[in-house]
Amino acid sequence: MRLLISQLARFGAVGAIGFVVDTAIFNLLSVTVLSPDRLHEGPLWAKVISTSIAIIVNWIGNRYWTFNRDRPANVVREAVEFASVSVVGLLIAIACLWISHYGLGFTSLAADNIANFIGLGLGTVFRFVLYRYWVYNPKRAKARVVVVPAAAQGTAGRDLEEAR
Repeated sequence: MRLLISQLARFGAVGAIGFVVDTAIFNLLSVTVLSPDRLHEGPLWAKVISTSIAIIVNWIGNRYWTFNRDRPANVVREAVEFASVSVVGLLIAIACLWISHYGLGFTSLAADNIANFIGLGLGTVFRFVLYRYWVYNPKRAKARVVVVPAAAQGTAGRDLEEAR
């Protein structure tokens, strides 16, 4: 239980940093190059870009701090799994933004930020569960493959038989 509380606190801190990165970049893009006045789908593209950058920040924070004890040995597999979960979280956030902005017609920057906040909240629950129980599952981390040189395999087997 203590580990879970520690991981939740660290996940929250990393997520807070990711939230600041995501929100700052989203707002910057939404009032400049991806303004709805310039591009009709600007808010959606701003969300994709801002969240993608935040995903990278969150991966680094979660890999080296939140779940540092349970990192998989295969970094590529971890990155693909983390990205997969994060993309679903992004889709949750985009759905909330789309419903608010295009479905309900709340087109102000404040309304977009509220929709982003709701999407982030829903996506955060989803991501934490999958990060903890799939990407950074302690059982998977302990199942790391240990490579023993061929020369050492023979002596290890002989030593084991002598010990019996």
